[in-house]
Amino acid sequence: MYKELMDWKKEMTTVWSFPERGEWETHSGNYRGNFAPQIPRNLILQYTKEGDTVLDPMMGGGTTLVEAKLLNRRSIGFDINPQALKLSRSNLNFKGNYRYEPVIKIADARNLKKIEDASIDLIVTHPPYLDIIQYSKGQIKEDLSNNGDLKVFLIEFNKVIEECYKVLKENGYCAILIGDSRKRGHYIPLSFHVMNLFLKKDFILKEEIRKIQHNCFSTAYWKEKVKKYNFYLIMHEHLFVFRKPSSNEDVSRFKYSTELKDF
Repeated sequence: MYKELMDWKKEMTTVWSFPERGEWETHSGNYRGNFAPQIPRNLILQYTKEGDTVLDPMMGGGTTLVEAKLLNRRSIGFDINPQALKLSRSNLNFKGNYRYEPVIKIADARNLKKIEDASIDLIVTHPPYLDIIQYSKGQIKEDLSNNGDLKVFLIEFNKVIEECYKVLKENGYCAILIGDSRKRGHYIPLSFHVMNLFLKKDFILKEEIRKIQHNCFSTAYWKEKVKKYNFYLIMHEHLFVFRKPSSNEDVSRFKYSTELKDF
């Protein structure tokens, strides 16, 4: 653990690449689709201070919460899947001189009423990319990862965004790692649809970071399809960092019309 952390360096650019996934403490890649701990570690150090509160409303295996605990931040984690709660509880079961134990519960990210409004300093989450990975394998009706319909997914995910806006403090940050997909050989820009929903909710885009993908579970399968169906492998994800503006802030300078008449 300690050698890895000694060699660890904070990111300074908008392109992040982690060929070696961090495996300090309880981190591992056993939970399919979980993100590298370098991601929440960078974000927590960049946008919070010790004692601040970090939320992951779709915690999966608890990567964000492990980092929050290690970095002496308060943290809250929700997931709709009991298996995720079980795994997160196991991953968070390590001892040390840490100031705060994460609070984790079964809950739907579309309903964060258990959290006080304007009480969260930073949200870090990694939602499903439509139904690429079905975490509950169709057994939980409300699980967004069982939904492959883009329109329905965005309608439901917009409810998550609204809840995040409510619980986030003014000038707090919401970071979301999300990727894109393909359908019948054509690109589905899920990430940009999601980004637009955040902007419509009056979040302000602070950063757009390209995260290079490594060691993907399905890469070998798709390599066989590339030549046959004439497309490029998607090997990046988008890490969007949004800021919730203060109530008296003039945000007009961040709003841009896309109508041609304005150019």
